[in-house]
Amino acid sequence: MYAIVEMAGQQFKVAKDQKVYVHRLQTEEGKKVTFDNVLLLDDGKNVTVGAPAIDGAAVEAKVVKHLKGDKVIVFKKKRRKGYAVKNGHRQSLTEIVVESIVASGAKKSAKAEPKAKAAPKKAAVKAEAPKKAAPKKAATKKADDLKKVEGIGPKIAETLVNAGISTFAELAKSTPEKIAEIISDVRGNHVTDTWPAQAKLAAEGKWDELKKWQDELDGGKA
Repeated sequence: MYAIVEMAGQQFKVAKDQKVYVHRLQTEEGKKVTFDNVLLLDDGKNVTVGAPAIDGAAVEAKVVKHLKGDKVIVFKKKRRKGYAVKNGHRQSLTEIVVESIVASGAKKSAKAEPKAKAAPKKAAVKAEAPKKAAPKKAATKKADDLKKVEGIGPKIAETLVNAGISTFAELAKSTPEKIAEIISDVRGNHVTDTWPAQAKLAAEGKWDELKKWQDELDGGKA
């Protein structure tokens, strides 16, 4: 029996007792994790295809360890521009082992049920009170230009904003592992190790210190 399931933004064909390397998960080593976005199941006799996922199906696995993949060399060059950058990257991964494939009956994350509407109260006969001035709307949070952090391009900046990280201060509070998980679907090799520290300098307005450091960085990597 095998299944095609989505794990950490990637699709895998898995079977029981199989080891799989996925993008870094937040689950601790030794803990179990369940993936319920199963796209296809084959039990040897019947093949079930989801639309897009199979309701009640899940793949249960155990986190073995967190590690980094093999080093990949990325070389960028622009003709007649005098521009050449050589950058190394090791992807943060998690090794998991598939313990079981559940065809049906898996628990889905519970969704909050809509609250029943309360019966309208009868309006008491009172003298009309003077209308209060409408409260002023709260000031909209101003987003920072995250592209000023070495290694962040327009697509990554957009992905971070959609995930709720739109200012240097918010980026500084995050971790390289969490950022890597958020941008795991963005094509390319991205080194997030220095991004929170760069964002902290930007949030504090230390632009000269940030510029001096960025001149020493290579694609966001020290």
